[in-house]
Formats: sequence, structure tokens, C-alpha cells
Amino acid sequence: MLEHLTSLPTQMDYKGQKLAEQMFQGIILFSAVVGFIYGYVAEQFGWTVYIVMAGFAFSCLLTLPPWPIYRRHPLKWLPVQDSGTEDKKPGERKIKRHAKNN
Repeated sequence: MLEHLTSLPTQMDYKGQKLAEQMFQGIILFSAVVGFIYGYVAEQFGWTVYIVMAGFAFSCLLTLPPWPIYRRHPLKWLPVQDSGTEDKKPGERKIKRHAKNN
């Protein structure tokens, strides 16, 4: 069972994070407005709180798991390059110095 859980993707790309954040804020804002209007009409503040909490739970369900919609733009990493600097001794490396501005 644990092997199946470790194969699940756990990351989302940067555009997916932006989309998830916008969806989260939009759902929270929408539920707050609807909850306020319904609570005002019904004259029950409790309904406002319940509707906002339901919007929060719904937005968490949509935005917290890394659904495939949030993984459409994966990062392209550069290949690993062997620079060879690990083989040099500290005395053999060139020291880079900044030019003085006089």
C-alpha cells in the first residue's frame, strides 16, 4: 500500500500554483459575498459563517491536491554538467575579484 502512495505526484508547477491561488481566492470571495447576503436576508449570522466555511472546504478540495490541471507546464531542468572544479585544490582555483570603482 505504501508503494502506491509514494507513486502519487506531490508537486505542481508555477503556473499551476498561480491558478490554484486564484481559484482559492475566488471561491472564498464568492462564498463570503453569498454568505453575507444570505445571512443578511435571513437575519442569521450563523448562516454566513456556515456558507463561508463550506466555501473554504470546497476551495481546499479543489486547490490543495496536485490535480493534473496544476501540472500542465513542468519545468525543464538543465542536464547535469561535470565542471571539474571538485578535482582542483583550493590553491589552484582562480580567485575572482571585483574591479574597484575609483
